[in-house]
Amino acid sequence: MPVITIRKAEPADAPRLSEIAYDAWEAGIFPLLSEQPGMREAERRRLREAVAEQLGQTIVAVIDDVPVGWCSRARRRAYIPYLFVMPELQGHGLGSILLRRMESMLELEGAERVHLETPADNVRAVRFYERQGYRILALRPDGRAVHSPFMSVHLEKRLRPFDGDIDDED
Repeated sequence: MPVITIRKAEPADAPRLSEIAYDAWEAGIFPLLSEQPGMREAERRRLREAVAEQLGQTIVAVIDDVPVGWCSRARRRAYIPYLFVMPELQGHGLGSILLRRMESMLELEGAERVHLETPADNVRAVRFYERQGYRILALRPDGRAVHSPFMSVHLEKRLRPFDGDIDDED
């Protein structure tokens, strides 16, 4: 595997991040759904909007200056709404690297726990999060009409928050 760099997302990344998210959705979630007219374009639009909204809270995995995965967090809460890796690079540790980096950032802010959700039928994702130390808290309806009657798994991981001052001096 080539050298992986993790950095903050930049506005120029937005189209590529949307593409990664859509490709991952199409490979991992779409096969679980009953296709409806306009579903693909609606999801493409939803993911473009999500990227634009989350860009300031997003980190990106980059290989050879090309984004290959990304992870975002909610504003003012220890919640990770999005983690996507290009389908052809899944299973090579990129998701774990992104997730660990985001968890470290949350720990530095004092978070004791982090939460996330994933579709219940996406067994590969549920198992991935369990291997990363997350435990299932609840199963509930997803809430998006496009996915009805999709169920979502709510997961939690305990963190080890940083307890001290961060010194700005060199």
